[in-house]
Amino acid sequence: MMLKLMLLCLAGHLASAADLPVLKVDKGHISVSGISSGAVMAVQFHVAFSSEIMGVGSIAGVPFLCAPQAACMTTPSLLFAAEFQTLTASARMFLNIDSTTNMKSDKIWIFAGTHDTVVQPAAGRLLRDYYHLYVDSDSQIKLVDNIPAAHGQITNNYGGSCADLHSDNYMNNCGYSAAFNLLNHIYGGNLKEPAANSVATGQLLTFDQSAFTSYLAHMDTTGYVYIPTGCKDRTKACKLHIAFHGCQMGRARIGDVYVRHSGYNEVGELNDIIILYPQVVVSALNPMGCWDWFGYTGIYYAFHSGPQMKAVHDMMTHISG
Repeated sequence: MMLKLMLLCLAGHLASAADLPVLKVDKGHISVSGISSGAVMAVQFHVAFSSEIMGVGSIAGVPFLCAPQAACMTTPSLLFAAEFQTLTASARMFLNIDSTTNMKSDKIWIFAGTHDTVVQPAAGRLLRDYYHLYVDSDSQIKLVDNIPAAHGQITNNYGGSCADLHSDNYMNNCGYSAAFNLLNHIYGGNLKEPAANSVATGQLLTFDQSAFTSYLAHMDTTGYVYIPTGCKDRTKACKLHIAFHGCQMGRARIGDVYVRHSGYNEVGELNDIIILYPQVVVSALNPMGCWDWFGYTGIYYAFHSGPQMKAVHDMMTHISG
């Protein structure tokens, strides 16, 4: 009897983290964002799958295919957006990304902290200039580059002092919610804003990422998804947002700190936005636990067939039903 109970408990534990749920998703309102390497991943994912993604938020990010160049982070003011437009056109012609015409109506939100010493603030302006080449109107792009923030996830109530680098978890309390502001811009400007003491009362679940990945992807076995109260019973189509953590911000290093304190869940709860948090891990080829912006998963890392790109796309497709 004791063995049977132990097996039942074990089965229950595994079931709670085994399957990414299938939910009712408005497929016309899927967006992405990220911090640092996660911002690079968000831009890559947006450009490669632009027929399915309608908006992107970038915190300390760079243009598509820019990241492998050290100058993108250290001296971005010396670079020009047109060169990355050329690279993007070549990728469209010879590799596997969606047509850039899909980005005409998309919303772009960019953050560049004035105290960021990891990715120079001028990278934000370079990314803005890159997206200007594709969208129909300047109003679709919002650049925030006047906050004295260091490199990290920008929150209104959690983390260390705004202007200092906090390498323990890269969370910066700036009295400003990047999560709310980017989601609000992407989804039209009328979202309900959480109070500083708001609590996300929906479900934060773990799921088995190995169902979507291979060893080539260097991804964690476990990912997270936040399901707002209004989205649990599948009676209404909810928006979906994919949030990519930065280097050294994955589950294996800081647990669920980014997932619980980045600010996305509270916004999602008030506005019926499901938040998907895929996770990568440290490996010999990826000692900082970054999303792939330089090719450690192979030469197709930024395209449809890239191991991480495909894994996250499969998660997105699965959860969307």
